[in-house]
Amino acid sequence: MRKDDLCITVPTFFRCPISLDVMKSPVSLCTGVTYDRASIQRWLDGGNNTCPATMQILQNKDFIPNRTLQRLIEIWSDSVRRRTCVESAELAAPTRDEIADAIDRVKIEKEERDDREVLSKIVRFGRESDDNRGFLAGKDDFVILLVDLINQVDFETTSAAKSLVVQEAVKILSTIRSKVSDRRRFSNLILTNGRDRLSVIVYLFKTGNVELKIDCAGLLEFIAVDAESKLLIAERDGLITELMKSISKDSDLSLIESSLSCLIAISSPKRVKLNLLREKLIGDVTKLLSDSTSSLSVSVTEKCLKLLEILASTKEGRSEICGGDGECLKTVVKKLMKVSTAATEHAVTVLWSVSYLFKEDKALEAVTSVNGVTKILLLLQSNCSPAVRRMLTDLLKVFKVNSRSCLSAYDTKTTHIMPF
Repeated sequence: MRKDDLCITVPTFFRCPISLDVMKSPVSLCTGVTYDRASIQRWLDGGNNTCPATMQILQNKDFIPNRTLQRLIEIWSDSVRRRTCVESAELAAPTRDEIADAIDRVKIEKEERDDREVLSKIVRFGRESDDNRGFLAGKDDFVILLVDLINQVDFETTSAAKSLVVQEAVKILSTIRSKVSDRRRFSNLILTNGRDRLSVIVYLFKTGNVELKIDCAGLLEFIAVDAESKLLIAERDGLITELMKSISKDSDLSLIESSLSCLIAISSPKRVKLNLLREKLIGDVTKLLSDSTSSLSVSVTEKCLKLLEILASTKEGRSEICGGDGECLKTVVKKLMKVSTAATEHAVTVLWSVSYLFKEDKALEAVTSVNGVTKILLLLQSNCSPAVRRMLTDLLKVFKVNSRSCLSAYDTKTTHIMPF
């Protein structure tokens, strides 16, 4: 049984063998089997003269109330109701006054900050609504207080209670980050001031559960505000490797999305791009995009193509995209006009970078092999942006296709064009 989000296990002998529901008025037949009165009455009223559980012919159809069982069910039901009320109250989002008191409590407890329950309450409150997140971010010095909780922690020697407090602080910061008004100052609080809080966040991403990983990835994405911060984050030991593990097809879809967002946020410096290429990111992204057994969200597909677009800005990236049998480029062509406007624009930019801007020879063969020229022509007929239209026109020049004559031919054949 489920009551809201609370799972309740019902003892088997409390269930009626006919309805499988908890019995309200248990009665026994002459065979010794107990049923709920309403269920067995319907059975007998239907012309049956057997015991439903044993299929024995009934010598009589008398009901004997099973008062012992009824009393046990009542005691059990009362205990479930009490537990449900308590647990529902614990799970309910607290009020603003309660949160203000909780924040003051954390501020006062300078030496002993092991009250995870207080921080967990604040996490629930922040996740309840956008207004709540704004309320938390607007509290005087609250963000600074949370950042101060994320000190350099040796998780092998630190108490479990302290480790949990640090995790809750990270969750709160990740939850309210979109409401922080001064993003650069927030980034500096975590990345500077002599304390290696970044290592703590990276460690939690590497070792935490899926929920904590998502929070850490979101926080890392948010503090990547300039080239310096992006390099600091990207070059922290093991982070890129762990982010790439998190985008495997077997990972949680929300974790894949948050990890891709983090990779996009830190990937603009050339040094980071080269590091991502050394870690074979293009191969991993291609596998994710081409896996027919997984159902990728539109957002994940867009982020994969955005990463390829970023990496295509380097010579090494273009070479990798066109490498082997051109599987990556073929996958990009297949995503044209199939996902969203943003995905198509990212895909066109990748094709334009490798085929027109830098004229990679292998690109032409790969694009042609999957009917890419036809898709380019169809896209030109659609309501694409001026920038995309220019790139498509440039691509047709590379493929030496007369766009006007070909489009004229396609006009007579095409009945439906996806509106991009």
